[in-house]
This record gives sequence, structure tokens and C-alpha cells, in this order.
Amino acid sequence: MKVLLIKDVYKLGRAGDVKKVADGYGRNFLLPQKMAVLATPGAIKTAERIRSKAAEKRVILNDEMSVVAKALEKVQLSFGARAGETGKLYGSITSQEVADALQKKTGYALKRQQLDMQPLRALGEHTVRIRLTMDLIPEIKVTVFREGEAEPSLPIEEPAPKAEAKEPVETPVEQPAEPDTSTESAA
Repeated sequence: MKVLLIKDVYKLGRAGDVKKVADGYGRNFLLPQKMAVLATPGAIKTAERIRSKAAEKRVILNDEMSVVAKALEKVQLSFGARAGETGKLYGSITSQEVADALQKKTGYALKRQQLDMQPLRALGEHTVRIRLTMDLIPEIKVTVFREGEAEPSLPIEEPAPKAEAKEPVETPVEQPAEPDTSTESAA
């Protein structure tokens, strides 16, 4: 089935494009959602007008959303999760959980469908893309760490390792332990 796109459709095309799609996709999704019309000769004549109007709307929307994109690019999220010895999570971090955490941290309400990600099932740092518009797709860093361990933001700071380096240097704690051991050996 050939359709004329009225709106931008992610992974299909921009408004004004004529695309060939599966019958079910066109009949059950694109047409009822008013994203496309059948590509009749009369509809194809209006394609250029649709294309120009959509380009104007796209420019306005991109200008508005660029502020949101810049704010989102700076965001780093971290999640604590239970994991096995190999680093594989017992559950997963879903797109809904990431969207909720983003809303808490930034105040921007995003739908889980806007997040271009599979459920996170391993420890480590992951990159998640957020589809704000067809042209604006900022990326955020999501870190998954083992539950019960220190959050990854703490080891990044240098003062924490210095404090750990001072503890082994302190020997008075170890010296009293040695006389106790020798006392027990003599007895």
C-alpha cells in the first residue's frame, strides 16, 4: 500500500514523503492515527504543500526543544541493582524506570517510547538516546552499579582514595595485635 505521510514518522519518513508500507501497518496504524493518507493522485499533488508546512513546524519545534536537549545531555543517572558475580543483573532497568528518574532529576516529563533503549541487564555504563524530535536526539549516560556498593560517583572523586591510602599507613592498630598473639603463644 502506498501512503502519503502527513506527519513525521520515526524510522519511516518525513511529512510529504510517499512511502510503500505493509497493508496492515498502513490500515491499522498510520491511517487511524492520522499520520498518513492513501497516496492517490489528488493527495500526491498536495505533497509539496504538506512538505513545506511540516518543515516550518519542524524548525519551530527544534528551536523550542533545543533547550531541553542541552539540559538532557548533561544528565547522568545511576541505578543500584542486584547482580550476580558475572555482572549480569537479576532483573533489568526498564525504559519506564529511566523515564521516571529523568522526570525526578530534570522535571521534564518524557514517555518511555521516546527512550531508544533495550532493558539494561548488565552492570556498567550505558548510553541511552532520547528522541525529542526527528532531528534532536540527545544522549544520556546511565550507570548501573551493584546494590550495596558505593555509588559510582564516589570513586571518581580523588579524596576518597587518599583517605584509604592513609589507613594502611597507620600501624599502631596493628602493633597491639602482635603482642596479644605472642602472649597467647607463650601461654
